[in-house]
Amino acid sequence: MKKSLYKLENVIQNYIWGSQTAINELFGIDNPNNQPQAEIWMGAHPNGCSKIADGGLLLSDLIAQDPVGVLGDYTYERFGDLPFLFKVLSADKPLSVQVHPNRRKAIKGYHKENLQGLELSAGNRNYKDANHKPELVYALTFYKAMNGFRPIGDIVTLFNQAGIETLRVEVDTLADMPSAKGLQAFFSAVMTLSGERKFDALAELRQATSSKAKTSLAREAFALISEFCEEYMDDIGLFSPLMLNVVELDPGEAMFLHAETPHAYIKGTGLEIMANSDNVLRAGLTPKHMDVVELIANTRFISTNPDHIKLTPYQMENKVGYPIPVDDFGFEVIKSHGVNQSQYVRGAEILFCIDGEITVEVDVDLVSLKAGESVFICSSAKVYHYQGVGTLARAFN
Repeated sequence: MKKSLYKLENVIQNYIWGSQTAINELFGIDNPNNQPQAEIWMGAHPNGCSKIADGGLLLSDLIAQDPVGVLGDYTYERFGDLPFLFKVLSADKPLSVQVHPNRRKAIKGYHKENLQGLELSAGNRNYKDANHKPELVYALTFYKAMNGFRPIGDIVTLFNQAGIETLRVEVDTLADMPSAKGLQAFFSAVMTLSGERKFDALAELRQATSSKAKTSLAREAFALISEFCEEYMDDIGLFSPLMLNVVELDPGEAMFLHAETPHAYIKGTGLEIMANSDNVLRAGLTPKHMDVVELIANTRFISTNPDHIKLTPYQMENKVGYPIPVDDFGFEVIKSHGVNQSQYVRGAEILFCIDGEITVEVDVDLVSLKAGESVFICSSAKVYHYQGVGTLARAFN
């Protein structure tokens, strides 16, 4: 009988914004060279494909051997591959302000850059694959981020409190035209500031953050800008807290980010599940490549109500789930209390152990997980059993 249960070895991405301590403290994963451990990737993306712990076979190769048996009929016909990428993300410094393309634009951009002969690893490449990248973040620690445009009235108020006279005409125009078109024009004007105007506007912004804010909204935004200045003194992304909602998730809270939504992760450790993509278009707070024209073409200029950012979970016995408006992935958190319990399977799944020790069993195969470890379950399993005391995060399709 062919196996349906495989313990995983996962890639750790050492991006410069990652925490040097959080992943070790939470999961006991060694960091002998004291590197910034930014992300643990669990999935089959070529930029960081998981391996089967016993034998080292790439997960992508396991899937290729029997795609229908591994993925299931529906997933194979709908997507052709594992449709999600599951991560632990641990930020000690802010990530770039960014947007992800929708599927149609990702396909177009990916093929265009292929025709231009850009290597997938090229620093000036925008599209690493032909997929969209909606995503969910589930906080393991207190987790600060920016998500979506603020209501336009709040943007105007914050810029007025900051007193950015260099942008007086643009701010007044936005106030007179509080629409998607007006927001696009305003955002484009800020993002394309250059030369003396950029120098003056940023100087005025830094001056504003050292003065006393008039409202709690401004106080929060100014404090964040001051924090960003420590890393990115002359970066256009310093304006982002005036334009984007600032949100802090408590441990156990989650939020969803649609494709084409500007956002940035600032600090904290969480689980992130997304469509199987690594496409990022950057808008600031980064030394990396920025393509403002492409960024604006991939941004939805609508405000996000800050009261609607956090997801309302649903409870099912020992599981907490979250409503997700795409079919690429699902996400649940399972509390295991020692008794043997069962879970039916439709497509492929990845289970990640958040804490405790839990065993997962399919037929005669059994895998023991402790915090920081994960297992891949094929669709052919049909059902798996788990027991032990701890918490599992379930990524599924």
